[in-house]
Amino acid sequence: MTASRTPTTAEELRGAGLRVTAARVALLETVRDGDHLGAEAIASEVRGRVGHISVQAVYEGLHALTAAGLIRRLEPPGSPALYEGRVGDNHHHLVCRSCGAVADVDCAVGHAPCLTASDDRGFAVDEAEVIYWGLCPGCSTASSS
Repeated sequence: MTASRTPTTAEELRGAGLRVTAARVALLETVRDGDHLGAEAIASEVRGRVGHISVQAVYEGLHALTAAGLIRRLEPPGSPALYEGRVGDNHHHLVCRSCGAVADVDCAVGHAPCLTASDDRGFAVDEAEVIYWGLCPGCSTASSS
């Protein structure tokens, strides 16, 4: 009996039908190592790993990884797009109105309850995006002082 092993980043890219490049490997690993990163922060980290990469190449890579389902793009209103490596589950986000911190939060009850719309208008709903807004603990404490 052989133990199953975790696929390498290159194997995941190939499995998603993407060409394996140093930049794509660095992009995917950066997003997965980070915490809801914007494109500029991702570009900076990728440059530290592989050298020069254009902002356009970063955006194209992020688009390809998102389309392949390897990363997730979220766009809190009033904020630039953010990217995360947590995919394939039913989770939502908490966003601080003051500092913009973002945190994952699992669905509140049962298996995907938010996928039951009060009126789906004939849509075959397969995903829901919920953003909870408020103040993070640090900003909440600072505003009450």
